[in-house]
Amino acid sequence: MKSRFIVIEGLDGSGKSTAAQRLTEVLENQHKVKVTLSHEPNRDYCGGNYIRDVLEKKITEFHPRVLPLSFAANRLDHCARLIQPLLEKDGNIIISDRYYLSSLVYQSSEDFPFQSVMALNEKAIQPDIIFFLNVSNEVCYARMSGRNQAEELFESRLEEHRTKYFQAIDFLRTQRQDNIVVIDGNGTVEETLAQMLAGINAMM
Repeated sequence: MKSRFIVIEGLDGSGKSTAAQRLTEVLENQHKVKVTLSHEPNRDYCGGNYIRDVLEKKITEFHPRVLPLSFAANRLDHCARLIQPLLEKDGNIIISDRYYLSSLVYQSSEDFPFQSVMALNEKAIQPDIIFFLNVSNEVCYARMSGRNQAEELFESRLEEHRTKYFQAIDFLRTQRQDNIVVIDGNGTVEETLAQMLAGINAMM
């Protein structure tokens, strides 16, 4: 089986991490596929500790260009040292919780548009499929409230971020022909999982 690279995206509180973990378990246990589950930003790769400190509001003073550069460096290192070597062998599935779609949403601005963000990420590996979990604001906030942890940098203004996600999805589909599937993530984890498995089966 040709190796595949899958990305799961969504607003904070959309259930991405839970869905990624459940998808990994099902692919490994029921479909007998070798799966590597990763995430971004990732402390194990270039600039990861800096990014986490910014997101956790431990660092509050930074130039607006530093964050998109840091995410791009973290991503390219992630690609070079984990994703690409696995894709070069048959039989692997790599799942990443967040990827460059999130960078378009959270690191773009009026004077730094989608094109500028993707210029930094032009060498990032294109996923075989990107799932966007579309979840209502109410469900997202309810899920975040149960985490028992401090609010991170981008865990507010969900409707504004949702609008940018759909703008970014249109941009990637048009400019890069990315395979992006929008999933209704308001239901149970199993309902979300069933939609993702259908998307994977259609891709295979």
